[in-house]
Amino acid sequence: MITRLPDLTTIYTEEGRQAFTGAQGALADARYTLTLKDDLLLAELTAEQTPLCYLRLRWHFTPEEKRAEPVRIYGDAWERAGGNLEWRGIVPERCMPWFALVSNGTDAEQAREGRKTEGFGVKTQPGAMCFWQYDASGVTLWMDVRNGGRGVVLGGRTLRAAEILFRTYENCTAFEAGQRFCRAMSRGVRAPKHPVYGANNWYYAYGVSSHDQILEDARIAAELCAGNENAPCMVIDDGWSPNPKNGPWDRGNSAFPDMPGLAASIRAQGVRPGIWVRYICDEDHVCGLPDGWHLSYNANYLDPSHPGVLDYIRQTTRRFVDWGYQLIKFDCSTQDILGRRGYKIPYVIAEDGWHFHDRSKTSAEIITNFYRAIREAAGDDTVLIGCATISHLSAGLVELGRTGADVNGMSWDITRRMGVNTLAFRMMQHGAFYDVDADCVGITGEIPWAQVGLWLDILSRSGTPLFVSCKPDVLTVAQLAELREAYARNSVQRDKLIPLDWMENICPERWLLNGREIHYDWFADDVSVMFAGKSL
Repeated sequence: MITRLPDLTTIYTEEGRQAFTGAQGALADARYTLTLKDDLLLAELTAEQTPLCYLRLRWHFTPEEKRAEPVRIYGDAWERAGGNLEWRGIVPERCMPWFALVSNGTDAEQAREGRKTEGFGVKTQPGAMCFWQYDASGVTLWMDVRNGGRGVVLGGRTLRAAEILFRTYENCTAFEAGQRFCRAMSRGVRAPKHPVYGANNWYYAYGVSSHDQILEDARIAAELCAGNENAPCMVIDDGWSPNPKNGPWDRGNSAFPDMPGLAASIRAQGVRPGIWVRYICDEDHVCGLPDGWHLSYNANYLDPSHPGVLDYIRQTTRRFVDWGYQLIKFDCSTQDILGRRGYKIPYVIAEDGWHFHDRSKTSAEIITNFYRAIREAAGDDTVLIGCATISHLSAGLVELGRTGADVNGMSWDITRRMGVNTLAFRMMQHGAFYDVDADCVGITGEIPWAQVGLWLDILSRSGTPLFVSCKPDVLTVAQLAELREAYARNSVQRDKLIPLDWMENICPERWLLNGREIHYDWFADDVSVMFAGKSL
């Protein structure tokens, strides 16, 4: 398909809905305008007082556009994936956030002749939460322009809801088409100034750590990375603040009495210090902020549309930078703002019935402004990892984007399911939206090395960031040597890794590494039993 006007446009307000044909339509004082500009379709909305909820665009396939051959369809996720990214047949009700790919054939044979992949998407940082649906007769784009769970009140301003683009790629693999389409959707990637890799303490410590333990972790990372042309990072994850998973973020706890001093000591070892934060959480109001700064539907979390909250977030970010931390990993914001983890969000991003403090902006605008406030306060020399951030909204504002739910240092089932899937399916976004962070390698001694070593190996060869969370004194001399080699490979991140059987296997085993096929048997030594998503 070429980018063109839809055949039907429906505008939804809190008072009702109405369908239109053509580039413009109005319901009461609410109006939409569709404009073709270059190779984009611009979707804009305005209204004075009428609360706007959704804009739905529907394209009917012409006989020439309708795919006659069997096709597989890829749909992305709102933020992190939950081990569930996949190519499927036509499922008309399927919600595909941000973009969809429709392709014939399979990448497994690496054949390109006769392959055709279509992309349906929106540019990054849109003004609406957008998702696609695809059926045998056409394609539909939904734009959620609500403010939380109520209609947005624009007050006469014009909202650019989305910049829509269609693309067709022929005689290339679906993966190559996906890469090209992600670059087309991107407003520009914020690449890190150096490859980002190193250590993180979460997946063996799980919040039980200390100043001295972090210094030991940093020492080990420095030793294992000695001679690498690029210094590793040491990310202090949750457990350093006065309250677990909560602020205030202006000091450490008794196990972390000197956060600026800790950053300096990490740097003295030739390691870049990083820190974890959960900006939006304020359970029991422990951060000492005014009551009016909290979300109306859940007072345990801050409202990112409030100017005071944004100032607080900027101040917190600048404090970390002033303390000497060179990387900030901010976490859990989707869940804290919207009440659900990203990969568990269905069609609509928020439940009905509540709105933000500032009702003049859409949820997409509010969340993007939240990310932008962190970015501006962090400056150009600080690496941001967006963990549990909404993918299309954070793209271009963070250097690294966590693309999957947490792996687990105690369970191979969870690590394989969450890690391999997101690495394979989000790889096409690497270097287009952000650097893809498929999560850590958790080394606790609880997962056999034959298994955890596979995850270490593929991450180290992926060209994406490698973080390792290693419990001290659990590795043999030979295993330490493997870890040292993995760090050395990943410190430069020059490898190119492509999934081959990803169109028929959500846990791909066949991969193309720098043009050479390699194989990973994720189940060879698997002795666990999965039932209802839980290890037995």
